[in-house]
Amino acid sequence: MALTTRQVAKLTEPGRYGDGRGLYLQVTPTGGRSWLLRYERGGRERAMGLGPVNDFTLDEARERARKARQLLKDGIDPLDARRDERARQSAEKALAAAANVSFRECVEQYYKFHSRKWNNAKHAAQFLSTMKMYTYPALGKLPVAAIDKALVLKAIEPIWYSKTETASRVRGRIEAVLDFAKTRGYRSGENPAAWDGNLIHALPARNTIAKVEHHAALPFTEMPKFMSQLAAREGIAARALEFTILNAARTGEVIGGRWPEMNLDAKLWTIPAGRMKAKTEHRVPLTSRALKILEALPREGDFVFPGSRKGVAISNMAMAEVLKRMGRLDITVHGFRSTFRDWAAERTSYPNHVVEMALAHVIGNKVEAAYRRGDLFVKRARLMADWARYCLTRPVDTAESNVMPIRRQDNDPEGTEPRATSSH
Repeated sequence: MALTTRQVAKLTEPGRYGDGRGLYLQVTPTGGRSWLLRYERGGRERAMGLGPVNDFTLDEARERARKARQLLKDGIDPLDARRDERARQSAEKALAAAANVSFRECVEQYYKFHSRKWNNAKHAAQFLSTMKMYTYPALGKLPVAAIDKALVLKAIEPIWYSKTETASRVRGRIEAVLDFAKTRGYRSGENPAAWDGNLIHALPARNTIAKVEHHAALPFTEMPKFMSQLAAREGIAARALEFTILNAARTGEVIGGRWPEMNLDAKLWTIPAGRMKAKTEHRVPLTSRALKILEALPREGDFVFPGSRKGVAISNMAMAEVLKRMGRLDITVHGFRSTFRDWAAERTSYPNHVVEMALAHVIGNKVEAAYRRGDLFVKRARLMADWARYCLTRPVDTAESNVMPIRRQDNDPEGTEPRATSSH
């Protein structure tokens, strides 16, 4: 028999009380009371909750049950229909929330997510500073879902001709942020900051409007004099710069160097893959002068070249400051790698691939990379020894003589005089 409103009010004992056609009043042992529709679908019995008695009257429960039976008549499972509707509503809410995520918020989320993996603190700082300076004025407050090609061009076109290299990097960063936004569900569709097949048709290629700017480098013929002046300077930063030059290393590799990487007995510095630009472990043969620098350094913590604060390495600008104090504003720390490269090409017969491996450059030729699996350590050790010997050559006063000896003399046990370099 069908239930009455009075019965519904009085039924409090645990159990199920039928109203007919699959509708039940369900009372749980804890006292909860709700409406339930039982039906069969595909030979399997299913039960669908229709809401609590306190929220739905008997008539309202019957109406909800009627609508569910109509769906069954149309071949639709009401439980599946309810699940799909809730999923649709959830997606709409997510889209509504995503529509409110600004480009600036997305930049900050991207930075927070990725910056932990970046090894170079300088590059991490540049990412935020360039985005704030060049993209926030045009894009910062806009919903990231609304960023299109016209807005991307609005941000980068004003600096594309005057600051081409910076503009190109900013474009790449915008592209990365928009890709990140898509994976987070903040936007959809193609990336309007992509270069290939997109902005390549709206902006001239950077190599057609900007000259390649190389790091200012010291001519290799001036190295002996410079190294003599550098050796006369005191301080951790000066020794770090000397060590960097002798090993043709990158700034980040040196300032991040830790004592466990150094094996003084084996004359070896092993830089782990995580600290290398190419993400490959790099073994550096240490010359006599490099070893003397290390042996004279204080052991104040883990870092080889400690900063003024305990547990911190020297700043990435410390070596540049040494150059500044020496009055050498015309050269850069990174430029000494070019100096080494020029010296090797002009004054030695070492094969190009040996020099490139000493610089820890990525092998561009895949075939060559496949065949060259070793690190040519022995050959590189000879190369770096010759480089150190050249750097430590006693500067010649050109006013007195234009002649430089080409062989190490018997009375020069330290090898500071230059010697002829043989083919390798």
